[in-house]
Amino acid sequence: MDTYTTIKNRLLSLLEEKRFSIHGLATESGVPPSTIKNILYGKSKNPGIVTLKMLCDGLGISIIDFFNVKEFEEIED
Repeated sequence: MDTYTTIKNRLLSLLEEKRFSIHGLATESGVPPSTIKNILYGKSKNPGIVTLKMLCDGLGISIIDFFNVKEFEEIED
């Protein structure tokens, strides 16, 4: 799996786990809903670290927790 797909899948998983909608996460994180949708639907294949940090803050997790899953260890080069 590539990095973009892994990030997208992780974000989708966290949205489900935390029971957030895209708009709920946008409100909590300060990231516009359009930016979140662009990440989830493939328009933005390289989300910045600042955006990811803001999303993590909105989800109530650290950036380390976001990336500390086995899927990121198995990313193809």
